[in-house]
Amino acid sequence: MSLLHQLNQHDKLSKTARFVAIKILEDPQAAVSLPIAELARRAKVSEPTVNRLCRALGCKGYPDFKVKLAGELASGRGKISRTINFDDNLSEVVSKVFDSTHASLTMAQNACDISSITAAITALTDARAIYFFGHGASGSVAIDAQHKFMRFKKPVVAHVDALNQRIAATNLNQDDVAVLISYTGRTRIIIEAAELAVNSGAHILGLTSQGSPLAQHCQQVLEVGNDEDTDTYTPMTSRIAQLSLIDILVAGTALKMGNEFSSHLLDVKRSVANTKTTKEN
Repeated sequence: MSLLHQLNQHDKLSKTARFVAIKILEDPQAAVSLPIAELARRAKVSEPTVNRLCRALGCKGYPDFKVKLAGELASGRGKISRTINFDDNLSEVVSKVFDSTHASLTMAQNACDISSITAAITALTDARAIYFFGHGASGSVAIDAQHKFMRFKKPVVAHVDALNQRIAATNLNQDDVAVLISYTGRTRIIIEAAELAVNSGAHILGLTSQGSPLAQHCQQVLEVGNDEDTDTYTPMTSRIAQLSLIDILVAGTALKMGNEFSSHLLDVKRSVANTKTTKEN
């Protein structure tokens, strides 16, 4: 996990360490050249506090932290989510959205746990039916997942209505897979659906943040990071990371099914061929 990703999770740090993390995140490039005394002064903490934070991040000390941070920034991994302000011009908005999207995808990739993804793909491949649950912005991800997984020869349904989610979760059985999508993992409707799904005996997969209330109900969690401010803005970059994880699951499931899926996919393509115009038209 990158240094900036860890610093973005400053709510997990001590109060004084949080002051240092926030000050670094304000301008990571400037932090690379700051002496420890100056960073401590700006964060209004002691120099030992800065060193303790660096060691907590896996560095030997402040000099080692600056070297690693500089490496992240140089490689492009240092593009962190930046808040859009009301006084930003359009050029700044464009830059911030693309930088934040890049950062979100990088953090999602770094957080990928191959063993969890493998277990999720196995569960999806073996499932009698697959149910996707999402609310709000995550609802659009659930619908996209339904569209993609419908190519497999098994029932696939996306539920974005709270009442339908509760009914569907209650009706699941041990041969089904429920995929619950929530960026923060704190959406009450989705958590309640997860609780009902667990009681049904279904396999529970979460596209959410590790350690969140939703994650506690899931057999596998595919982490999407948690650096985006969803309290102020509708989720933007996090949705891109969620869609990428769905694509990984689709590709992985197709590979696991092998030739069985290949022949069926040709049938699916033929069934929708007449819905497109020819190039001559």
